[in-house]
Amino acid sequence: MVRDAYEVSFWRKVSFWMRGLLIAPGIAVASLALIYQPVKIEGNSMTPLLSNHEALIINTLVYHFEPIRRGDVVVFRYPLDDTKSYIKRIVGLPGETIQIRQGLVSINGSWIPEPYVLSQYQELSDFGPIQVPSDSYFVLGDHRNSSNDSRVFGTVARRLVYGRAVFAYWPKDHFGSLSTRRITEAKTKMKHGGLLKEIILVEFAKPCGIHVSFPQRFKQPIATKGGSTTISK
Repeated sequence: MVRDAYEVSFWRKVSFWMRGLLIAPGIAVASLALIYQPVKIEGNSMTPLLSNHEALIINTLVYHFEPIRRGDVVVFRYPLDDTKSYIKRIVGLPGETIQIRQGLVSINGSWIPEPYVLSQYQELSDFGPIQVPSDSYFVLGDHRNSSNDSRVFGTVARRLVYGRAVFAYWPKDHFGSLSTRRITEAKTKMKHGGLLKEIILVEFAKPCGIHVSFPQRFKQPIATKGGSTTISK
């Protein structure tokens, strides 16, 4: 009688663990589906990081645990039509003063290096200054001369941001982490010089009291062009 009870107890445990092993993968898949969402890019305003028709994975939970940081590539509801989603890069944080002069971005009076903006995609125009409202962000596309961004539709409220782009999976030659790709492109840009070197030169010269003037191309305003990169789900 004792033996039979032991056998029943044993098989109950086996059944319990088997159910757990079958249920756990389902819970894991459901959890991943809630956290990671596939999207498709429509447009070229984030070139060269992202291309038209590129497929991405975005993390929709990350900003419940981490703050939004400068440089993040985020997905948000378009402020003028919340049925549309846009993807852009965070440039200005709440309370900061943003100014653009001949394509150079200044935050609170200091120029910032932007190695992700290649020379052929620069927009040598002026904008601002404006102060970013509290709980809002100033966003720009990396393809500056073909981007509909905060220069056009204004800042983006925190409540509209719902994900960060983390991984590309299509086309196959773009497969991989976006942060890794961003670092690689930044190193390439720094290696080849250009605008980034000019900005770094100014930033290093300031503490030494050295005046560095920009080339003539930074003193001729050019009108801002429009464009957008939207998301399809």
